[in-house]
Amino acid sequence: MSPTRPLVLGSASPRRRELLTLAGVPVVVRTAEVDEAARAGESGDAYLERVALAKLAAVRAVLHDAGQVDGLLVADTIVLAPEGDILGKPADDQQAREMLRRLAGRTHEVRTRFVLAEARSAGAPLHAETVATRVTMRALGDAEVEVYAASGEGRDKAGGYAVQGRAAAFVSRIEGSYTNVVGLPLCEVVVALRGLGLA
Repeated sequence: MSPTRPLVLGSASPRRRELLTLAGVPVVVRTAEVDEAARAGESGDAYLERVALAKLAAVRAVLHDAGQVDGLLVADTIVLAPEGDILGKPADDQQAREMLRRLAGRTHEVRTRFVLAEARSAGAPLHAETVATRVTMRALGDAEVEVYAASGEGRDKAGGYAVQGRAAAFVSRIEGSYTNVVGLPLCEVVVALRGLGLA
């Protein structure tokens, strides 16, 4: 494996690409659709493991034009409500408002599972890790919730908010990795890449 070759990022998330670029990791993006719907009674960790492996298989299946690459990174991030329910991306502004009201004035958890694997092999992952961060939001007024949901910033974000955007004003405390809440625990990813000789 060569640290000079780009890493395949199996994610359409611009935030993940930006974070890796920030760390000096060259990437090429290849994506594939997978079913990200949670199953009845599925725990957060079981969901993350299933979806991350599904993403790995799907990206490997379409990876035929990425040039000289060695490694592949896929990831999935979820928000767990204080009650433990998985909060995905809101379907509409009404659902975004409901999510924010559930999170406001309370502490919830953000978990990301990332998987590193050989790009052109069907073998088992080289590294898989789940990183958890606790996020506390201050109480929010109805007007704040309405305005934020209408802004559209949280429409494609798990939990209905973007900590790196306007919602930063809602967050009073973060325990753990900040970049994990953005969508990729950068420190842990870079450590794993270096351990595998990929960075």
